[in-house]
Amino acid sequence: MLIGEVAHRSGVSARMLRHYDALGLVRPTGRTVGGYREYSPEDIRRILYVEGLRTLGLSLAQIAGALDDSGFTPATLVADLIQRTEDRLRRERELLERLRTVDAAEPGSWQDVLRIVELLRGLGSQHATRRLQAVLAPTENTSAPTELLAEALLTESDPNVAGALRWAIARAGGDGVATLAAGLTAPEPEVRRRAVLALAELPGEDVTAALTEAMRDTDTTVRRHAALALGARGVTAAVPELVATVVEGPNDVEAGELLGALAQDARWADRIMSWLVEALEAPGADAAARIRLTQALAEMPGTTALEVLRQLAGDADPAVALIASAFANMLSER
Repeated sequence: MLIGEVAHRSGVSARMLRHYDALGLVRPTGRTVGGYREYSPEDIRRILYVEGLRTLGLSLAQIAGALDDSGFTPATLVADLIQRTEDRLRRERELLERLRTVDAAEPGSWQDVLRIVELLRGLGSQHATRRLQAVLAPTENTSAPTELLAEALLTESDPNVAGALRWAIARAGGDGVATLAAGLTAPEPEVRRRAVLALAELPGEDVTAALTEAMRDTDTTVRRHAALALGARGVTAAVPELVATVVEGPNDVEAGELLGALAQDARWADRIMSWLVEALEAPGADAAARIRLTQALAEMPGTTALEVLRQLAGDADPAVALIASAFANMLSER
């Protein structure tokens, strides 16, 4: 069969058949009297084999090895093809997500697109310094997509970069709350901690609701930061956790100040005092915790805690007694 007829029947162009011949991949076994290529049925089968393997993504060199190597093992080649295909799909998925991110930012110009792409590259760097530079880079009139910043924050382990991302999220505004709130349900405590710290710096009722839910978290750090953020917003539901923060530390000074501010509401002053005194008298309270609680009492408005401090001035623990006496004298002078 001549090359023109083979091309017609196989769907492989005559130019490609000549290329196969030049490579030694499929050489016609015969020649006509006039010197034209003549393909046998076996040659045509080999052409079909070549085309079939090409559809799997094999290079011509790989195909030649597969057809001519007697020791060829299909399983090895197929496994390699699977790996390369998975890698290609991963790259394409990453590209798709990158395009969606750019689209969500609604860029108004190519400069906006390039800024977002550069931010994506920077945030994907293995080097913390490069990620930090990407977050803090001048944005001119282009605002970084808040969702992108929120997603990056939830996976950011470097404290400096995480701080910069929280700053950028608070500065950029937009709808990053949903992503951060979803981070509060992550199985890893580290992710939930990053989420609650970022939410603490954002305004809005939806943020307050997410922080309130976070106070039920099993992780002490998550609960503590949620309570501190809620206390700063005047949410009295945070009081029990704020008292626990005073007992356990750290952030006990901040928690004490917030309890004092919340106690400005007369409806809560007595309850806050009761919780603090109850914690002071708890059988398991150690000396350090009782000192922190005594200091928190001094934050109560006016002379609310004066009587309790006078009683503590005679405490069996010298450190507690000394601190309580000093605060009682200070309040008496007021």
